[in-house]
Amino acid sequence: MKEEKNNLKKGEKEPTLMEKIVSLCKRRGIIFPGSEIYGGLSNTWDYGPIGVELKNNVKRAWWKYFVHDREDIVGLDAAILMKAVVWEASGHVAGFSDPLMDCKSCKKRLRADKLIEEYIGKTGDSELPVNWAGEKTPPEDAMAYIKKKGIKCPECGGEEFTDIRKFNLMFKTHQGVTEDSESLVYLRPETAQGIFVNFKNVLDSMHMRLPFGIAQIGKAFRNEITPGNFIFRTREFEQMEIEYFVRESEWEKRYRELQEASMNFFTGLGINPANLRWRKHSPEELSHYSRETNDIEYKFPWGWGELEGFAYRTDYDLSQHEKFSGVKLRYRDSETNEEFVPHCIEPSFGCDRAVMTFIIDAYREEEARTASGEMEKRIVLKLHKDLAPIKVAVLPLMRKEELIKPARDIFNSLKKKFMTYYDETQSIGKRYRRQDEIGTPFCVTVDYDTLKDKSVTVRDRDEMKQERIKIGELEDYLKERLS
Repeated sequence: MKEEKNNLKKGEKEPTLMEKIVSLCKRRGIIFPGSEIYGGLSNTWDYGPIGVELKNNVKRAWWKYFVHDREDIVGLDAAILMKAVVWEASGHVAGFSDPLMDCKSCKKRLRADKLIEEYIGKTGDSELPVNWAGEKTPPEDAMAYIKKKGIKCPECGGEEFTDIRKFNLMFKTHQGVTEDSESLVYLRPETAQGIFVNFKNVLDSMHMRLPFGIAQIGKAFRNEITPGNFIFRTREFEQMEIEYFVRESEWEKRYRELQEASMNFFTGLGINPANLRWRKHSPEELSHYSRETNDIEYKFPWGWGELEGFAYRTDYDLSQHEKFSGVKLRYRDSETNEEFVPHCIEPSFGCDRAVMTFIIDAYREEEARTASGEMEKRIVLKLHKDLAPIKVAVLPLMRKEELIKPARDIFNSLKKKFMTYYDETQSIGKRYRRQDEIGTPFCVTVDYDTLKDKSVTVRDRDEMKQERIKIGELEDYLKERLS
């Protein structure tokens, strides 16, 4: 992993926090720009060797917390491509759109609601547009506000825009060799509909009793016109969703229980509670299927932003699919023989946003003492141990064969138990800093004393304290601290 010089040249500005994080992610193999050798593809990102481990750890933690540790939620992995009629039934064909306008000067296409939100976030202006409802704000009211406040194009600074119009967000493609209406399919804009159309299959095969949930992790695609803020808003993204089915009379009780569980998921993995909040949607903001929606928001460097959407979808989806398919999607109570369409609560987590949030919240810049006694800036990701991509790094003090062999032996032993990394390049101080920057909780150093006393130095990431541990006791020592 290549080192980066942090010294600023004359006249250079100190990079923003997000610029620092994007730079860190690239140089440490966490996240790379997509198609980079061809000049890049706007707002596409590839997870590198360290990033894919982090993302998989987030997904594993979520799956364990919501599926494995509960008996009322089971899993599903539905196909990305579904019959087009699914999206007619769900309402996406008719109503899944964004309010768009073009800058007359540079022709940049912009989302009116996001332009307004960014203006309010930057200026702190407490005045909202008339009839403000986010993306559902009447176009004439949104445009009136933009003109009143003199909101400029973020690309060129222009103030003249075209009228606001609606643009459907679904990616279209065709299945098979012909391109006609019969072969039309969409890349799914959410994973939820795969759960709804499999409701009967899961109910019949797993004999679930209300209340119960179906969880899914998978890719979704939205043709966003103004994606941005690194991996916060992208056209291809991964969702972690649950559709939790309940009796209508119980929805509020189960809703509050799942709200608490959702917040505890983030705080339990180390997110600072002061950086989290619930925001309730106004009636004007609600999606066509929702009776109540709350978002968990995180305080990002640019302001508060959605981390998880939490909607009470009523019986809308199952009723719509029952109507369009002609198949009964009902629950029969085995005791009372009552038959009804269950209502649904949906906690919807953005996996990529969660990854980004864990990185931002864990990022620290600290003063640390070097081996020579001088102070220098240390960048460290203080990730929760369950999320850390690498759990243990094994480092020979010097690149000498007499140290490399025992270090390799320790590495080969530990990698069977923990995600372990071996590094022998550059000075021990630089190797420590590399591991700090990817959030490795422990570094194990093999030095010349190891050859005499069969002990190693174990360095703690957060406190930088060092302990001498016998090689024979090392696995248990790490297991106790990483379990």
